[in-house]
Amino acid sequence: MRTRAWSDYALLDSGGGRKLERYGRFTVVRPEPQCLWSPRLPPSVWEQADAVFDPADEEDAGRWRFSGRPVEAWPLAWGDVRFNGRFTAFRHLAFFPEQAANWAWLEGRLRGLTDTPKVLNLFGYTGVASLVCAAAGAAVTHVDASKKAIGWARENAALSGLEDRPIRWICEDARRYVQREARRGSRYEGIILDPPKYGRGPTGEVWRLFEDLPELSALCAELLSERASFLILNAYAARISGAALAGLLADRLNGRGGAVEWGELALVEDGGEREIGLSFFARWTA
Repeated sequence: MRTRAWSDYALLDSGGGRKLERYGRFTVVRPEPQCLWSPRLPPSVWEQADAVFDPADEEDAGRWRFSGRPVEAWPLAWGDVRFNGRFTAFRHLAFFPEQAANWAWLEGRLRGLTDTPKVLNLFGYTGVASLVCAAAGAAVTHVDASKKAIGWARENAALSGLEDRPIRWICEDARRYVQREARRGSRYEGIILDPPKYGRGPTGEVWRLFEDLPELSALCAELLSERASFLILNAYAARISGAALAGLLADRLNGRGGAVEWGELALVEDGGEREIGLSFFARWTA
């Protein structure tokens, strides 16, 4: 699943353990250990970047350096969805551009469904995937443990003009929410599951990917309705693989029919063919 440049994003160059990207009107340099090759563009281009992230450790912490006055947020878009970019404390820009390949897939999948499909987005972060689904006609339940992320997601919904769409914003531990939904007998036509390697819920719940994903994926399988269309699972952990995620989904969805695909999400350099693989995915489709 390859993401290429669009109007508000481009991977301009990569190499030497870094990547040079464009986010709207800003150019940004961030660490990327997988870029073992040499940059194509001269150092002078990299030196003109508006913001550079200096890592403090291997867990994404560090600080930003700016060539001018820092900004808190600035507008970006993908298709009809509008959202804010932000310089967060963990090298990210408040969304993950490689996920655009998933957004396009979700949009195409949902526009082909009749009625109003119900979609559950777990670990929904700042809500871009939720808004893509809502714009495509889905009723979305967006779950994230971070109150700040939920606030940003609501702001993005307002920017997109989607406040009146059927979107439920739930600030809760994803596992607890799914357990409760299973007891209620709730059902969904699509589920997006994008867990971190490690995290904490709003009341101190601990999430560990390898220990907790098997249970959560089984609960998600229970929540799929008889006319369910998809379950997509994404993971950024270095020790995981698409094949492992696909094996988990095939086990949890055994007997439902359909197909399980798996692969990698990659960013493609603008004007070139070099790619950076950034996360693994598996998806079940009916």
